[in-house]
Amino acid sequence: MTAHEASFSSSSKSKLWSYDVFLSFSGEDTRNGFTSHLHEALKYRGYQVFIDEDGLERGEEIKEKLFRAIEESRISLIVFSKMYADSSWCLDELVKIMECRDKLGRHVLPIFYHVDPSHVRKQDGDLAEAFQKHEKDICEEKDDKKREAKQERVKQWKEALTKAANLSGHHLQSANNRKRRREGHTEATNLSDHQTTGNGREAEFIKKIVDENIWEWLPRTNKLHVAKHPIGIKSRIQGIISDLSSGGSNDVLMVGIWGMGGLGKTTVAKAIYNQIHPRFEFKSFLADVRDATSKHDLVDVQKKLISDILKKKPEISYVDEGIGLIKQVVQHRRVLIIIDNIDDRKQLDAIAPSHDWFGPGSRIIMTTRNEHLLKQVDKTYPLREMKKEEALELFSWHAFQKSCPNEEYLEVSKNVVSYCGGLPLALEVLGSLLLKRPIKEWKSQLEKLERIPEGEIIKPLRISFEGLDDTEKATFLDISCFFIGKDKDYVAKILDRCGFCATLGISVLRERCLVTVEYNRLKMHDLIREMARDIISEKSPDRPGEWSRLWNRQEVTDVLTNKSGTEKIEGLALECHDPLFSFFNFSTKAASFSTEAFANMKKLRLLQLNRVELKGEYKHLPKELIWLRWEEFPLQSIPDDFFNQDKLVGLGMKYSKLVQVWEGSKSLHNLKTLDLSYSHSLEKSPDFSQVPNLEELILKSCSSLSEIHPSIGHLKRLSLVNLKWCDKLISLPGDFYKSKSVETLILNWCSNFIELHEDIGEMISLRTLEAEHTSIREVPPSIVRLKNLTRLSPSIVSLKNRTCLS
Repeated sequence: MTAHEASFSSSSKSKLWSYDVFLSFSGEDTRNGFTSHLHEALKYRGYQVFIDEDGLERGEEIKEKLFRAIEESRISLIVFSKMYADSSWCLDELVKIMECRDKLGRHVLPIFYHVDPSHVRKQDGDLAEAFQKHEKDICEEKDDKKREAKQERVKQWKEALTKAANLSGHHLQSANNRKRRREGHTEATNLSDHQTTGNGREAEFIKKIVDENIWEWLPRTNKLHVAKHPIGIKSRIQGIISDLSSGGSNDVLMVGIWGMGGLGKTTVAKAIYNQIHPRFEFKSFLADVRDATSKHDLVDVQKKLISDILKKKPEISYVDEGIGLIKQVVQHRRVLIIIDNIDDRKQLDAIAPSHDWFGPGSRIIMTTRNEHLLKQVDKTYPLREMKKEEALELFSWHAFQKSCPNEEYLEVSKNVVSYCGGLPLALEVLGSLLLKRPIKEWKSQLEKLERIPEGEIIKPLRISFEGLDDTEKATFLDISCFFIGKDKDYVAKILDRCGFCATLGISVLRERCLVTVEYNRLKMHDLIREMARDIISEKSPDRPGEWSRLWNRQEVTDVLTNKSGTEKIEGLALECHDPLFSFFNFSTKAASFSTEAFANMKKLRLLQLNRVELKGEYKHLPKELIWLRWEEFPLQSIPDDFFNQDKLVGLGMKYSKLVQVWEGSKSLHNLKTLDLSYSHSLEKSPDFSQVPNLEELILKSCSSLSEIHPSIGHLKRLSLVNLKWCDKLISLPGDFYKSKSVETLILNWCSNFIELHEDIGEMISLRTLEAEHTSIREVPPSIVRLKNLTRLSPSIVSLKNRTCLS
């Protein structure tokens, strides 16, 4: 095998292209005209083009270079002109081109530039004179072997010309040639496979070649690197691409891709760009605008956009000048623009503020962590976590370089994937970190992750946090430590009392993918939660007493035992037991600490305890408490020295051992929610005389409760009363029925409850009345006056109807 044959064989197995297009042409009559324009048009679209421009003296070394370029090109464009066949070099290129077509499956496109395709096919007409010269050269050759070689060479040329002319191609002819053809001065030729221009304008002719054939054959030219292992990408982009292809051809569509950091928004945007960009002549992918803007300036992003569209660098001095120029450039062009990772409205205003900036048929795609920035788009696509099967496969490619883990590593791999929570970034980082490590190191890494989150994962997640204001940051940190799984409105109410404007703040956190809301419950990705807790501990990792929030059982226990808490602590949660066990009478010893452990926590506003006993004087509890949830409270009554809590808004003591809540009348002026559910020993409600702002009273499943204090009728803001499963309760105080604020009253399964007072008609705010499975046998006629009532138990409806009939 010759060196050239070896090279050819090697190339045939290789898919590493050096060029998109090889241009074969006659330099004498087309280099400075048609071919030059065609070359520029191809470069303008971003194609890699080989063109012999050096004009060097011909030799074997140059020929090998040309032949190698033909082999390494996806497409060969042959510009057949009147002088093409004069050049033995052009004809040798043609033979090589047709050889690569036959053996390697390369694309070949003939262009007949002012030359008749039939003349090329038959080597007559415009090509006749050239081949007469080649035949004459053969006849003049004295050496028999050389004459034979020349004859064989000419034979190959003719065969290649005939094959090439029979391919579907493009035909550009002058007006005179078209006239002569109509008058029958040239031989009639079957041009069904050749597209002939109607007006001879070269610019349109070239555009047709590039826009139709080249884009059809090279749909992924200039594609961006998407991912080393693009698992699950196709399923993520199908719907988006389908929507982008819909609508009228002149509609401008703007869409947003929204999700938390590390979820693969940029990856998805790149995949979409690769799939649809060939349909657009003018396009730009603006990568990581947030980062580009922080490092440089918005002007640089504007320059990049205009440079991508016009293929030349513009002169822009300031943002407003760039805004005017961008609008001028894109207003009448059909463009594809992807704006990746925006985090500020100013970025959109400087690049793509509205639909009317762009020409008909344009597509604008944005990715962001902040949903609020997508208010003007036609559709927003929330990006979700990967499915478990896809997540395991992606992790396996990075950790094992194959689609599934080794059997020995399967369980620990599933544990790592579970930790990652479907986050592609985390799967890639940890997979690469664990590659080729023994299983002992895998297990050690998992143990470490439980204490210290991986920095490469946390860093991109933290970007969303850094964009929050101080109250939003505080709201986020509180939720991550104390309120995951809690009712959104309840949490907002508590944190609003902390001065955080949490009703708005929670919406901001959701827009920035830091929390989700499902069935009105607050949720958070595990890694986002880990990131939040890492932020809290980072300044003093070994001194939890100086953290702003404490949530880990061991660290909280150490701080309370050693009394090492400081005034930096704003929230503390200690879960020592699941109350469900208490409900089923499983007994475990309560954790016990001194109340003095709280003496230095001057700023403690959120306190959550579960099966904890505090010994000592309750005056040591901080006076800044806003929310106290103490499940399985161990005492029969709240001590008198507790009641100096002027800021307390929420008090929850589910599963408590309370017999009476407090003795006499106690002042909790700001208390809005009192929840004593499942306090089975509670016999009567407290005196509410000095709790004037109470809004929610929840005594659900207080099975020994038989008396509600009459002062309940004087609460002007009470809106919810839940007495479900209070078996021993017979009635409510008469004054309760004069309430103008109660909206919801729940009496379901109060089996001994016998009557609704005749004054119930005065409860003008009542919207919901539930009283299934009670002993109520009739309702007062005044119930018909409840005009705001929208939800009524079926049994009460029946009694109401009977009353109306009678």
